[in-house]
Amino acid sequence: VAEGEPGEGREPFELPRFWDALGQTFQVTSQEATKLSLAFSRPPLPSAEDCLKLSEDVQNAVLAVATVYYWLPKGQGTTLRKMVRDATTEVVEGMIQLTDTILNAPVESLSQEQLISTGGVWEACEQVSNLPRDNQAAVVSALASCLGVVKDAVEEMENALVEGQDPYGDIMEDEELGFRGNRDTYWSEADRQLLSSCMGLMKASKACLKKVLAAVKAHGKADSPEQIAQLDDLADIANEISPSVDELALSMYPPVNPLAVRLNAAKLASVLKKVLEIAKASHVCPPSEEGWVQFLSGAVDHNMNKVKNFTQGQL
Repeated sequence: VAEGEPGEGREPFELPRFWDALGQTFQVTSQEATKLSLAFSRPPLPSAEDCLKLSEDVQNAVLAVATVYYWLPKGQGTTLRKMVRDATTEVVEGMIQLTDTILNAPVESLSQEQLISTGGVWEACEQVSNLPRDNQAAVVSALASCLGVVKDAVEEMENALVEGQDPYGDIMEDEELGFRGNRDTYWSEADRQLLSSCMGLMKASKACLKKVLAAVKAHGKADSPEQIAQLDDLADIANEISPSVDELALSMYPPVNPLAVRLNAAKLASVLKKVLEIAKASHVCPPSEEGWVQFLSGAVDHNMNKVKNFTQGQL
């Protein structure tokens, strides 16, 4: 499941039929986990014949889950497919863990681990009801989680940059490091000027994700292969924003190396320009949305130019 590729089925693929079948296989797997766990919850142990029947039922349930997952063709969207694959993998791994726990548990009692593992399979199987039903919903979900991570990073950096605050104030003083009065732990005035432009880029990242997410919600469709592919392209490039924001944020801590900051700022600016470019060329961006694309593109350039000016002397 984790590595394999889908077979492009011969029959015409029907999304509603797929979801019905996947829901049923997840439900059956959940029931089989319960049966298996109950059979080994107290003596006497099931007979060899019962064990064989139980293990066959578990195996069939897991194989059915994997088989239905394989029905979902790539053409329905790689973002959707990845989310269904992750959910399917979790069910299979949960069942493996439950079986291992039962095999290694003392016979006399129902162990805490067995209860936790059984609950883990139930939870994994219940996830099917929360999965996005098409690629538009999957991309909305992916963008929303990127936005959450970037929001946190921006907030953390804003808090660290509060005037006069020691960015390492939360780290206890270490005798080996000695007194932390040197500039390795503080920002100079020049550092702060450079970092305010970097904060501008980080905030532009947040605004960018917010706007693209709203556009995908409002205009995103998954009716044609072209629309599905455009949504996947957006999700793929948006996935690069959060790691780029993190790299920039890490390089902003003292001692500041202006060239490293400039390099990471340039990387982030390039990702943001790409996101805006891909959004503008896609169906999620009718003429009514072009204003913010232009505005944010200008904001990225403006902040990047300021970073370049502050670091020019370092080159």
